[in-house]
Amino acid sequence: MTQKTPAVMITKEEINKKVSELGKQLANKYRDLDPVIICPLKGSFVFTADLVRAMDIQCEIEFMIVSSYGSGTVSSGSINIKKDIEKDIKGRHIIIAEDIIDTGNTLFALKNMLLEREPASVSICTLLDKPSRRTADIKSDYSLFVIPDKFVVGYGMDADEKYRQLPYIGVF
Repeated sequence: MTQKTPAVMITKEEINKKVSELGKQLANKYRDLDPVIICPLKGSFVFTADLVRAMDIQCEIEFMIVSSYGSGTVSSGSINIKKDIEKDIKGRHIIIAEDIIDTGNTLFALKNMLLEREPASVSICTLLDKPSRRTADIKSDYSLFVIPDKFVVGYGMDADEKYRQLPYIGVF
């Protein structure tokens, strides 16, 4: 079976530039606050790694695996936590580093769950934003790229666990 090569939607250079700019912006905002960066696995791992390297401040990193319940396009508002964070986040500044906001249902439920743990703040950073698909009342505090309703791969995002290694955002 031959794998197809996705067409480049967003180049490696464009991604690097925007991630670097966001890292500096977050470093200025959270300097001396020791934020906790939450990386929802698996798709966000590359973005989170690059973002943390672009921030010249102390921070902690936590990983989560979550999925939403619901039928069709309507979320029940609850999430299934397959791997939770290990830190107590009460009074801490939280930054969720998300790869893409599509419907927003999982992220909406995740943010609300984290808010119940009484952090000082919760901000959402997303590499890609697909507002045409949004069904949940949530938006990113920091969005690097707004994209059309296309299925994308690369830079950590996959199609059946393939294409995560691509240094760019690709589309078929």
